[in-house]
Amino acid sequence: MTGLEKILKAIEADAQAGADTVIDQAKRNAEELLANAKSEAEAKCKVIVEKSEADVKALINRAESAAALQEKKLLLDAKQQIISNIITSARNKLAVLGDSEYTDIILSMVKKYAHNKPGKILFSATDKKRLTKDFDVKLTNSLVGKSKASLVMEQEEPPFEGGFLLVYGDIEENCSFDALFAEGKDSLQDKVNSLLFD
Repeated sequence: MTGLEKILKAIEADAQAGADTVIDQAKRNAEELLANAKSEAEAKCKVIVEKSEADVKALINRAESAAALQEKKLLLDAKQQIISNIITSARNKLAVLGDSEYTDIILSMVKKYAHNKPGKILFSATDKKRLTKDFDVKLTNSLVGKSKASLVMEQEEPPFEGGFLLVYGDIEENCSFDALFAEGKDSLQDKVNSLLFD
């Protein structure tokens, strides 16, 4: 199990505990809304006794539909907030990883995103300091299987921290954490949603 998987498991456990609390509160709020709506409907029924039974049923149905819609909205808002918090937490955990774990994650990303041709890799000054001393050797090893791949670390520094920039001539591939989280946001939301709420 990689460091990222351990982090994601810990985040998932924390998020599940928080999700249960938020969802319970949202359900209680929805039940209160439904109870209030039913009370309102019953009070109106007493005031307009002459009205037909069909009118009373229509009023109750509208109140229950509104309460059900409000419940769905509250649950959806709670879920979206939980998912957003989890994604932010995951992003923040990457920033505070130990140097060894951070290097391992960078290497797994290089393995995934490197092209099968010579190129350059750029890190911010902060990220360069976080890479372990044997990074160059590990970088070369991470490219095994891509016979034409090679990466040279450049002195130039990209305008972001967390992740790296791959340069192949005129082609740049932004592998910063911000870019990857932004690119995979919908997919991450779907995965977190299925883990927590399905």
